[in-house]
Amino acid sequence: PSSVPISRTRLEAQSDLYRAWSAADDVKNKAARLSDAATQELQKASGAAQVKVGAIEVYSPKYYAACTFGGLMACGFTHAAVTPLDLVKCRRQVDSKMYKGNFEAWGKIFRAEGFRGIATGWGPTFWGYSAQGAFKYGGYEIFKKFYADLAGEENAHRYKTSLYLAASASAEFFADIALCPLEAVKVRMQTTIPPFTRSTLGGISAITSKEGISGLYKGLYPLWGRQIPYTMVKFASFETIVEMIYHRLPGQKSDYGKGAQTAVSFAGGYLAGIFCAAVSHPADVMVSKLNASRLPGEAFGAAMGRIYKDIGFGGLWNGLPVRIVMIGTLTGLQWMIYDYFKIFMGLPTTGGAAP
Repeated sequence: PSSVPISRTRLEAQSDLYRAWSAADDVKNKAARLSDAATQELQKASGAAQVKVGAIEVYSPKYYAACTFGGLMACGFTHAAVTPLDLVKCRRQVDSKMYKGNFEAWGKIFRAEGFRGIATGWGPTFWGYSAQGAFKYGGYEIFKKFYADLAGEENAHRYKTSLYLAASASAEFFADIALCPLEAVKVRMQTTIPPFTRSTLGGISAITSKEGISGLYKGLYPLWGRQIPYTMVKFASFETIVEMIYHRLPGQKSDYGKGAQTAVSFAGGYLAGIFCAAVSHPADVMVSKLNASRLPGEAFGAAMGRIYKDIGFGGLWNGLPVRIVMIGTLTGLQWMIYDYFKIFMGLPTTGGAAP
């Protein structure tokens, strides 16, 4: 108990007389102490990491390496975490009559295969999107600086949205080459019942033994068609939304602490994710269909024409509500993790005033 007496007005209730009130205060105080202790530990770890790595100058090789690693962390873990949602989405895209809803789908899968069945495809998802995230976020920082230098300072500021679009498209082009083989394994694992393999390496081996290396890349064109517009919207809308948020908040971006900046990153990322899902969904359906049902030796254009004839325009939007929830959450978490890692390493967060 405090040695300093608490002064109360005549009409103020005495919290010590009400046990529920006192218990709630105890919980809040303990939570605050735990939060403060966790913050101190993170600050110590952040300081130790910065000392070990050394000063990181913005746009230096160390800076790009840190952004690449941050992108790897942001994408691999988040995509793997939503594998159950992705599993149902892919199966409903391939066969819209398979399940009536998500909960029915998870119930049927759990009864047939247990928890392992609900997590089908998490391995290639984790490795594939870790590689993709590294190329995407690291490449975006590289291309953003490259195009800004080409345009010059004045034009880079005037046409910054075009610069964001060009940089993100360039980065995603290479990121999809890294992702495509593992995306092919993931989709086949998730859309064959029972799964044609239980491991990532087993899936790669099974595909290459029958179709060669080209079998892993037969979905590359629709993957570019899905991911490049998705990433362009993801980065350009995120940068714009975050800038708008800071513009409407009092003060400057630098006035806000780590927690506030991370919260802005999550909010901006979630809103950007909603736009991303709507723009890229038809191509996402086509990727699932091509990886699941493209015939051996069938031309890309012929396969797309056959699939579109089967499903029609409405079929291109199967699973959109699930994907909006999934992509909005994913994008928000990815930007939050990525920017928090940048803070952890002593770097400025993405968006807002350019450094």
